[in-house]
Amino acid sequence: MLYIMSKKVRISLVIIIVLLIAGMALYPLIKNKLPEEKAGPPVSKSSDKRVLNTNAVIIKNNTLNDIYRTTGILIPDEEVDLTFETSGKITNIYFREGTQAKKGELLAKVNDKPLQAELQKLEAQLPLAQDRLFRQKSLLEKDAVSQESYESVNTELEKLRADIELVKSHIAQTELRAPFDGVLGLRLVSEGSYASPTTIISRLTKIMPLKLEFFVNEAQANEVKAGTRLEFKMVNDLNTYYATVYAVESKLGESTLLSLKGRAIYPNQGGKLKPGHSASIEIKLQEIHNTIIIPSISTVAEMGRDIAYVYKSGKASRVVIKKGMRTASSVQVLDGLNIGDTVITTGVMQLRDGLPVSIESYIVNEQ
Repeated sequence: MLYIMSKKVRISLVIIIVLLIAGMALYPLIKNKLPEEKAGPPVSKSSDKRVLNTNAVIIKNNTLNDIYRTTGILIPDEEVDLTFETSGKITNIYFREGTQAKKGELLAKVNDKPLQAELQKLEAQLPLAQDRLFRQKSLLEKDAVSQESYESVNTELEKLRADIELVKSHIAQTELRAPFDGVLGLRLVSEGSYASPTTIISRLTKIMPLKLEFFVNEAQANEVKAGTRLEFKMVNDLNTYYATVYAVESKLGESTLLSLKGRAIYPNQGGKLKPGHSASIEIKLQEIHNTIIIPSISTVAEMGRDIAYVYKSGKASRVVIKKGMRTASSVQVLDGLNIGDTVITTGVMQLRDGLPVSIESYIVNEQ
């Protein structure tokens, strides 16, 4: 029994010794393989190798438009409250509300019967006065009457004619006529009402053309003048309309914060647009051709200098630029950039010289 156990112990010891020898022999090989399987970039250097994803624009010759934006309001070309020049009871109203009226068209009338009677009386005296003057002239040619008698009869005739014209002018005052072509508003009186010169009958508005009234700042006072073309849009209207400045104030207004009032004319064919609408106006003050422009967001101020970053060989390269004209979204570059440069437009505040970057997309650089 003891012999058998000692034999098993000897076999176990031999196996253990063989395994130890095999392990010592294979250890160098295993040691050499372990670093290769776990090899990788050091953690401490990973932050230096990070790549920033950005957008960019490729510089090319472009046109820079200096556009001034303001607001305005559409007003009628002409507008008037219609009233009679005299007092009296309204006998007739000839117009319909909201319709077109032509210049000189009779719109309403007040009672003129007393004046018509007076006119008939005077006109009835006219033939007799003319006949009397004819006889006096014949007698004067024969030296049968004096020059003084002839002049007296002639004066009476001229006075009668003047009285007739006076009555006719009074009759004309009883007629309400359109002073210009336009659209009639709502009627504010009825037939049979008593009207005076302060009684408004209706309103006449000329909407073809329309005027566009607006203000510009002191800085643009010398740029906006008669003949300047502008474009405007209105709320809930996708169309763009064009008008031409026809007049500006002769001086800046203190009550309007040193701004200048101007007016433009818009034909308004068909009367589509109505007075009273507000409008967003754009006035092109200046146009510069063949110049370099970049988005405003691609520049940053640094210690009194203007900085931009260009993409070179996978890295951001800082350049100092000289700015020119500015608009709401773009800036002109006078020095520091060249045609063909790739300017980084996003993540500018995170950039530094030599930082690895990746361009995800290129934006279209349009003014």
